[in-house]
Amino acid sequence: MKNMYDNYRPCPYWDNKPINCPYWGQFPKLKDYGPEPFVINIEEATKRNNYFRTALWTGEHLQLTLMSINVGEDIGLEMHHDLDQFIRIEQGQGIVLMGDRKDCLNFQRKVYDDYVIFIPAGKWHNLINTGCVPIKLYSIYAPPAHPHGTVHRTKEDAERYSGYW
Repeated sequence: MKNMYDNYRPCPYWDNKPINCPYWGQFPKLKDYGPEPFVINIEEATKRNNYFRTALWTGEHLQLTLMSINVGEDIGLEMHHDLDQFIRIEQGQGIVLMGDRKDCLNFQRKVYDDYVIFIPAGKWHNLINTGCVPIKLYSIYAPPAHPHGTVHRTKEDAERYSGYW
């Protein structure tokens, strides 16, 4: 019995380089590709992003953004009433704070490369860069937290436009 992968043929390789593959050597522009199907090397995309926030994929029920938090800066204290958030750190180190009230962030953990952070809906939270390089992370929101195509070059841009959705 045939399955759906029987006709799959990968690009032929010569010296570890694919031949006749249209995207070899090209890295996609960092922009919002949702809600279309999309595949990317997320570690490389995250590390290439130098903007405070870039929406990479926005669908109806899920969104992925890339973030770069400068040394000594933070994401900013926030709380999302109706969405859960997942963060993975690809570069850097910091401290994550969470709590039920903005004046009582009693959950505190140090975080580093390859750590993940789960933020339940309704929790106040912040991530502070305590290292000597920018924190590079990606964040998944379910449902989306930002408009399709969001790009905030700086934290100030994010604060200025945070209320427009």
